[in-house]
Order: sequence, then structure tokens, then C-alpha cells
Amino acid sequence: MTDLPGYPSRRSFLKATAAGAAILGVTAQAQAETPAQPVPLSDYKPEYFTADEWAFVMAATARLIPSEGNGPGALETRVPVFIDRQLASDYGRADDWYMTGPHDPTVGADRGWQTPLNPAQLYRQAIPAFNAWCEAQYGKAFAVLDSAQQDEALTALQKGDAKIGDELKIFFTTLLANTKEGYFADPMYGGNHGMQAWVYIGFPGARAAFREWPTRHNIKYPLGPVSIKGERA
Repeated sequence: MTDLPGYPSRRSFLKATAAGAAILGVTAQAQAETPAQPVPLSDYKPEYFTADEWAFVMAATARLIPSEGNGPGALETRVPVFIDRQLASDYGRADDWYMTGPHDPTVGADRGWQTPLNPAQLYRQAIPAFNAWCEAQYGKAFAVLDSAQQDEALTALQKGDAKIGDELKIFFTTLLANTKEGYFADPMYGGNHGMQAWVYIGFPGARAAFREWPTRHNIKYPLGPVSIKGERA
């Protein structure tokens, strides 16, 4: 498929933004563990999403980081699970965010979160609004469109051509950010299953000591990644 206008190719942006993925905590004398195999996505019971919301997130993240290509896609790395769990947590409720207005949806992203909705509310209101736009445009909800139509619809959402309301204008940038976060997060948060994204970019994960490696350029790191829990890829 072709990349959506307005942001780089999938694989290049993944590698370029990997350095910004936050890894919280380190392993201390962790025992090597084999990652447990979770239930298939088709059997996963969402903690926050409704069935229609889950279908949308599955379809949308699959287009933002598709399975075709050299690296794993969003579904292989269970990005939808990461987003679902985040929205069911303090992140989704914006528990420690400054949420007092005024809010101005016309300003740029550098002005912070410009909607009175917390992330969970944003998804809950934006998904049906976007599905309604897709039904008016294509006669179907987003999840049942073909891949070309889904790319076209996401491009319209990104550019602001899909009118879903001023308070929901940041939905695309939030969805894209959450998708990348789930792709590169430690597996304990639900995404990056099997540390596949870390393996793909050669990231060592939560290893306790590799201080000599940041200064070694164009030399492949010889060891596989380790998760916060001590799991090894």
C-alpha cells in the first residue's frame, strides 16, 4: 500500500522515532524468562473498548503499521491491546493531567492537549463520529472498508477533511501516537508482543548495562532485547 500523505513511510518513521520510546525501570539480576503466549486477538476481551470500537482500532492500527513489509505490523505486536489497556488506566482518565480550560482546538500541538475530553472520552466520541463520516462517504463503517478506502479515510481524518467536530480534531494524532507507543513499549503494557519491534530495530530493551554501546556507530548490537520483567526475545 502507499503511505498516507503528511507523514513518512511506515518503516522509516518507526526506526526514526524508536529512540523516543520510553522504557521505565531496569531489570536487576533478572532471570531469563520465556514470554507467555497471550490469547489470540480474536479471543481478547477488551477492558475498555466496546465491540465496535475494538473493530475500529484493530482496523486502523493495521493500516498505520501494516503487516506487509520487513518488520512486524501493529496486529502482530498487539498494539490494539496496548491502547485498550491504556484507555482503561489512569492515562485514559487523564488522572494527573491539567485539564482545566479554556481549550482552543485551532492552535497547534505545541500548545498541549486542547480538548476537555480525556483520552478515553476522545476515543469513545471520535470513533462513532468517524464511522458516521465513513458511512456517509462510502456507505460502510471504517472497519469493513477495503484497505484502499481505509487509507483514504485515514488521510481525510489526518488532514481534517473528515469533519468529526472541533473537540475531536486531535483524534488522528492521538491514535497515531498511541499506535507508535504500543509498538515500542515494554511488553508488560500489552504491546510489542515478543519484543518483535525491538528485535526489528536492534534495540536492547531494559538491559541493565550497555553504556559502552551508544558511542559505537554502525556496529550491530550482538545481544537480543530484554524486557523489564526479564523476558528475552
